[in-house]
Amino acid sequence: MGNGIAQVAACAGYDVVMVDIKDEYVEKGLGTIQFSLGKLVSKERMTQEDADSALARIVTGTDRSACSDCDLVVEAVPEILELKTSIFSELDGLCKPETILASNTSSISISTIAKATQRPDKVIGMHFMNPVPIMKLVEVINGEATSESTNAAVNEAAETMGKIALSCNDAPGFVSNRILCPMLNEAILTLQEGVAEPEAIDGIMKLGMNHPIGPLALTDLIGLDTVLHIMNVLHDGLGDDKYAPAPLLIQMVDEGKLGRKTGQGFYTY
Repeated sequence: MGNGIAQVAACAGYDVVMVDIKDEYVEKGLGTIQFSLGKLVSKERMTQEDADSALARIVTGTDRSACSDCDLVVEAVPEILELKTSIFSELDGLCKPETILASNTSSISISTIAKATQRPDKVIGMHFMNPVPIMKLVEVINGEATSESTNAAVNEAAETMGKIALSCNDAPGFVSNRILCPMLNEAILTLQEGVAEPEAIDGIMKLGMNHPIGPLALTDLIGLDTVLHIMNVLHDGLGDDKYAPAPLLIQMVDEGKLGRKTGQGFYTY
């Protein structure tokens, strides 16, 4: 997600600082951007000159102090609350007072993250969809203290990146995952109960509901661990057992079958 966000920002003309915790991760991210830009050039969706210019606008590093002069920082670390709050607290001390701090979180409370800073009015959710260079939506999440000017600035930045920004208020799962993940969980329950095989479940939803990808294949793409995490957030946050994760989902995560990233999920990759 991080390299995708860096790519679309650089292609929009922004100067970008891309930071990760190890040089090898930074290099992997940069390689992914180079590959993605190369595909866009080969499909004649951008010129080689524009691709080279975008790449030249990206500076990389492993020290978060490189973000100190940025106007907008978008965090895209794993969905671990303690990790996010510690990073936001650190960024709050490093960045200019006017810097907007955004989280690409798919489920963690923006209001909770904001409390780790002295600038809760400038903390916001900026939930990009995966893969970032292709998907048009940015789900913008306002925390309890997020100001209208912060929302307006983030909407403008997202639109400059060629995205459609749609806003919602902070709540478990926001809009996207509150609706999507229970559907994915229901598909897993349908498989668990022997109603149909994966290919039939996905085929019925693709052909009958005009979904571009079936729910089990989508779960593999997102990552079973991520879907489980979001279901737990919904279950805990909303206090309703209809959001309880499917036992099969829990079992597969325990077995390390996380989907595409491990080569095995509901399908083999």
